[in-house]
Amino acid sequence: MLKIKIAPSILSCDFSRLADEIKRLEGAGADLVHIDVMDGNFVPNITIGPDIVKAIKDNTSLILDVHLMINEPLKLAKRFIDAGADILTFHVEAQENPLILIKEIKKANIKVGLSLKPKTPLLRIKDFLEEIDMVLIMSVEPGFGGQSFMSEVLPKIRALRKIFERDIEVDGGINDKNAKEVILAGANVIVAGSYVFRSADIRKAIESLRKCAE
Repeated sequence: MLKIKIAPSILSCDFSRLADEIKRLEGAGADLVHIDVMDGNFVPNITIGPDIVKAIKDNTSLILDVHLMINEPLKLAKRFIDAGADILTFHVEAQENPLILIKEIKKANIKVGLSLKPKTPLLRIKDFLEEIDMVLIMSVEPGFGGQSFMSEVLPKIRALRKIFERDIEVDGGINDKNAKEVILAGANVIVAGSYVFRSADIRKAIESLRKCAE
């Protein structure tokens, strides 16, 4: 069984205290830092760019899990690679020929992931599964934090786990009430933003998610 990894999303953190928030994640036992990059085009929101990714990289030893929610990610991927991404994930819906970008990311000797919106079928990524390290299944429509988990993605997670032996990450509306069913479906990388950062004790929040695998 793959290790359960918790990847808090800084989309929900206090950006005025970003360095402190990252240190809090380190102390609380997070496995990765999930960084949502939005361009105001592929999704309606705009978030952070490569300079912020570099600043985070310079201040933590945690794995940087960078999720590109941008159109034509091939044009900007190198900047995020150079900024220090350890895992670079892009949306299959946003890249006309995903294999080109997959190969570019692999050349940089970092991990590559493909992401799917909730309604995008697995068929869109089946031809690329042997080339990638992770699949990120969105359990909300990408663009904003604080949304409710869409349980209709659970059959997709189950179907993917039957044909994919590497990391399956799920992002959107996850908390201690639904993380168990996500893990039982086959996910092993759990993204949680609001649940972690709005908790009075982020260590307990992260531990509660990890315990859902027991």
